[in-house]
Amino acid sequence: MSDEQDKPTLSRKPLGLKRTVEAGQVQQQFSHGRRNTVVVEVKRRRVLGRPGEAAPAPEVEEAEAAPAPAPAPAPAPAPKPAAPKAAAPDSLMTRQERQAQLLREAEEARMAALEENRRRDEAARARAAEEEKARAEARQEQAAAKAAEPAPAPAPPEPVAEAPAAAAAPEGETAAPRPAATTSAAPAPRRFTPVEAPKRPEPKRPEQKANRGTDNRRQSGKLTVTRALNEDEGARARSLAALKRAREKEKRSHMTSSGPREKQVREVVVPESITVQELANRMAEKGSDLVKALFKMGMPVTINQAIDQDTAELLVTEFGHEIKRVSEGDVDIRHDEDVDDAAHLKPRAPVVTIMGHVDHGKTSLLDALRGANVQAGEAGGITQHIGAYQVKAKDGSVITFLDTPGHEAFTEMRQRGANVTDIVILVVAADDGLKPQSIEAINHAKAAGVPIIVAINKVDKEGANPQRVRERLLEHELVVEEMGGDVQNVEVSALKKTGLDKLLDAIALQAEIMELKANPDRAAEGTVIEAKLDKGRGPVATILVRRGTLKVGDIFVCGAESGRVRALVDDHGKQIKQATPSMPVEVLGLGGVPMAGDTLTVVENEARAREVAAYRQEQATRKRTEQAPVSLEGMFSALADKANVIEYPVIVKGDVQGSVEAIVNALNRLSTDEIRVRVLLSGAGAITESDVTRAASTGAPIIGFNVRPNAKAREIAAREKVRFMYYDVIYHLTADVAKEMAGELGPERVETVVGRAEVKEVFPAGKRDKAAGLLVLEGSIRKGLHARLTREDVIVSATTIASLRRFKDDVAEVRAGLECGVVLADTNDIKPGDHLEVFEVELRERTL
Repeated sequence: MSDEQDKPTLSRKPLGLKRTVEAGQVQQQFSHGRRNTVVVEVKRRRVLGRPGEAAPAPEVEEAEAAPAPAPAPAPAPAPKPAAPKAAAPDSLMTRQERQAQLLREAEEARMAALEENRRRDEAARARAAEEEKARAEARQEQAAAKAAEPAPAPAPPEPVAEAPAAAAAPEGETAAPRPAATTSAAPAPRRFTPVEAPKRPEPKRPEQKANRGTDNRRQSGKLTVTRALNEDEGARARSLAALKRAREKEKRSHMTSSGPREKQVREVVVPESITVQELANRMAEKGSDLVKALFKMGMPVTINQAIDQDTAELLVTEFGHEIKRVSEGDVDIRHDEDVDDAAHLKPRAPVVTIMGHVDHGKTSLLDALRGANVQAGEAGGITQHIGAYQVKAKDGSVITFLDTPGHEAFTEMRQRGANVTDIVILVVAADDGLKPQSIEAINHAKAAGVPIIVAINKVDKEGANPQRVRERLLEHELVVEEMGGDVQNVEVSALKKTGLDKLLDAIALQAEIMELKANPDRAAEGTVIEAKLDKGRGPVATILVRRGTLKVGDIFVCGAESGRVRALVDDHGKQIKQATPSMPVEVLGLGGVPMAGDTLTVVENEARAREVAAYRQEQATRKRTEQAPVSLEGMFSALADKANVIEYPVIVKGDVQGSVEAIVNALNRLSTDEIRVRVLLSGAGAITESDVTRAASTGAPIIGFNVRPNAKAREIAAREKVRFMYYDVIYHLTADVAKEMAGELGPERVETVVGRAEVKEVFPAGKRDKAAGLLVLEGSIRKGLHARLTREDVIVSATTIASLRRFKDDVAEVRAGLECGVVLADTNDIKPGDHLEVFEVELRERTL
């Protein structure tokens, strides 16, 4: 019966029973902004009275404060009925106060437990320290006793000490006695220091579980691995923020106690221009202090404003630091400061440059020495590239030859050849004598300070006169040995191959006198003889190694380009692993096409190579884009030139960089006061789509020197109607461009004065026109010619003679000393005393 009444139903609550549990939520606040919401339950004991008795006041059995998700513990056994208490007012405020009181009691119990754990830990640590100290004293006493004992002697058997064993036994237990030693020869027993056994946590008894007021596990938070392993460490660790604040406080206390610190003097690196903030950072000072100092100097600047090096030096000195001046140029590599030790120098092969006038047989002479036929492959029979070759003499010595062009347009090539060479061979044709390029080669050699050997070629031809060549050399201060000088001269014939051995002997003698040496055991340095953009291999440069050994895999800087040596190719087309001094090689692996004459330098790493290349590119861009100081006169003259001068735009592409440079210089020399060449783009390599697109936008022709466009470029050119001009000989190129420029100007207008006359009288001729009575002073007056009417040497009008009469008859011509009447076509402003100048206009083909 009672079981059926107590069974809950799902449809509605039981009737006639009040709730015994009242729940509420309380929010706990902790340090560092942490909060926790707990559910507080208040349970009342249900007391069923007898029928007819008054219901006792409800008594609070217990209160629990626990996190909401934690399950409620098992109910404790009911205590004995207590004496009836006064009924508490059943109000919401009373319940909240009771809940707060229970929370405070729980928090106090938790703090008491934590304090008890801390005290127990401190007592355990103190006890362990005392035991360790006692053990150390015992060990010292034993060591002192052993040191004081005499020489070892057989000792009687001693009873085994039981104290340590007894001490080692836990409390409440008796240690078993150890048996004594049977013989005197047995070793002394080992002594152990008693160590307290670690206490294991005792399981909690049922009465402890029932006393939930003192159990603080529910208030201790979540169980973690660290807390499970370190059960005795109940206290919460300090947060990182608290540790940081404690350290800063300790640091401040040390700083205040130690007194003022000594100022640290720094070496400040100052470039040519630096901002105030950057200077403050390098000095480890406040930027505002530097701004104040500059204001005191009379320089109102902001913290982000740049100052010069001298101002920065004043600031650095005033703040007590040391300055180190640097410039942007320090990034670049300085070759003049890197000098090799004389002990590391070894003999090297001489570098010989062959120079002379065009068509005097320079390449043929070199072919005779090499046993090759380079001249047959040259367009037009003339050399238009600079070539580098090595020749092995009969005695086994090696000579490096540089072949330079003889055409007047290749002045820069000849100058580069003279600067990198040791000996210059001046080739002069015996039947032609000294020519302009021969004289230019002499001047280049003198400027470079290299010795000259004169090779008089074509002595086998009819009309050859070597003696006349020697005499002409005296005009340029070259005295040959036959005339008492020190300049060697050799008569050779490249066609008949005569005198070649004498020429090689002369080169060997001159090289021996010069004692040419270089250091091969160092980072390589070389000079770019020629550079080009190969379709299959990319940028390729011909390098003449001056010192060091260039190896495959070296990282280098070449002008404004950087790269890594991917392959080395000698003058015979064979790949080699390294190149020694005075050896010409083709280098593959450049990032771009360098300029001819640039220096190749091997560096330690790619970062250094990129840094130097970037600096050189920046300097080249700045030099190209910088403008001259502008003045008012220069501005007006530039405007006048732009209005009067016609520009002829062109795009130049060549096979090698040296040829492109020579073509650009030759085209610039074609410019006149009326028309000038404007090179929009120049470079080495095939004609590409970008070149055609640029030419189409500007209307410029594309000049290709030994190069052709690719298929895509030809397609765009056909669509945009871009004109190509292909050449393989430079003087054909300059002649055609000169004709093109002359065509842009149109035919030349030439005026020829035929006669002059003076106006004596003016007569009316019809309703509007006027007729002038003239006296012919010079030449003759003809009908239909151009005429200028001047008054007091000022041109009044430019017109033509419409009618010419003598008396009343029309005539075609009136000569000097006679009178005539004329009617001018476009003017009636005629007065007596004016002068008439008659002239013919001739249109001639213009030449530059």
